[in-house]
Amino acid sequence: MTYKSPVYSVIPVHYSNLQANNYNPNTVPTTELKLLEKSIWEDGYTQPIVCYPLEDTGNYEIIDGFHRFTIMKNSKRIRERENEMIPVVILEKNTVNRIASTIRHNRARGFHNVELMSNIVGELSDSGMSDNWIMKNIGMDANEILRLKQVSGLAHLFLDKEFSQVTD
Repeated sequence: MTYKSPVYSVIPVHYSNLQANNYNPNTVPTTELKLLEKSIWEDGYTQPIVCYPLEDTGNYEIIDGFHRFTIMKNSKRIRERENEMIPVVILEKNTVNRIASTIRHNRARGFHNVELMSNIVGELSDSGMSDNWIMKNIGMDANEILRLKQVSGLAHLFLDKEFSQVTD
């Protein structure tokens, strides 16, 4: 028998049939949740929720994708657009292997490299994108953009910027 990855069998499931697991240690700050909501609104669901079917209930426990599920639950505009359905793939695993899968999914996402993010901010600035555009579309705040511009050491990124703050 040839192995078939779960992603080849995506099914739509009503969001009310999904539930969180009780072992996921991952949290996402509010800023990133807002960016995730924007991403799903702009791009749609590009990754299914990974679930385990709960016996005889018609419900599913989330292995990976809790925050994408949370966006569906909390964003009326996305819920309406998606007809309250969310893409799901099934993993048939026992509890300890589901826990391991959750942790692998969380840890495999990695971290953004500061130097590469600095280069991206520089490239966007050089392309004429304003700091406000970068904040809105990349999910950064003004201080983060400033720090990344400082890391780049590219003086031209600071042209026409005021750096003093007047305090009373």
